[in-house]
Amino acid sequence: MKLSHPDDLVLAYCRAMMCFTLFQPQPAHIVMVGLGGGSLAKFCYRYLPHARITVLELRADVIALRNHFAIPPDDDRLRIVHADAASYMRQLRGSADVLLVDGFDEHGLPAPLGSAAFYADCRRALRPGGVLVTNIFSYDPSYGVMLRRLRHAFGGRICTLRGVAGNNRIWFAVPGAQPSPALAMQRGLAGQRSLPWRPLLNRLLAYRVVWQLRRTASA
Repeated sequence: MKLSHPDDLVLAYCRAMMCFTLFQPQPAHIVMVGLGGGSLAKFCYRYLPHARITVLELRADVIALRNHFAIPPDDDRLRIVHADAASYMRQLRGSADVLLVDGFDEHGLPAPLGSAAFYADCRRALRPGGVLVTNIFSYDPSYGVMLRRLRHAFGGRICTLRGVAGNNRIWFAVPGAQPSPALAMQRGLAGQRSLPWRPLLNRLLAYRVVWQLRRTASA
């Protein structure tokens, strides 16, 4: 976090995750799994002013540090819930436009957040036209298994921005097969060819998405 600009997105993978706005540019309800230092929560709170944000965080000691990371207090738009997301997700059926899964601990992504049951619950939690965004380390021993589970839960409707955030692999998944801007974007990204310059373009795209959100909110 930049102390001078605590709402900025410093890390490449956070900028990549904000590319969910390419799929769902006007979410009414964003659900985040994992609070951490609150980078995504703060950015969405400031630059998506019409969105309601629910953050699910397992550890009370992480929530207790929210003031140190300049995370705004709870209000009618932001709510941080002390809960196990793997269980809580079942309560969110059909209530989220965007799901951001970034719930790491000191060992990596906990197994329940990469399980087939969790991905199925995520799909059911999304509204039509919604999108799931999940961050998975490329060197996680279960990376391939989790990817297969994600693909199965969403009927193959998954895609990624290649080379955008190093070992953080950001995957987007869209529920349902009915036509929607989210489905069209997923199909477009899934059809990208792995050309040598594609990772650079994807990184520039992530920068542009963040810049455009800041510019629009400031207008």
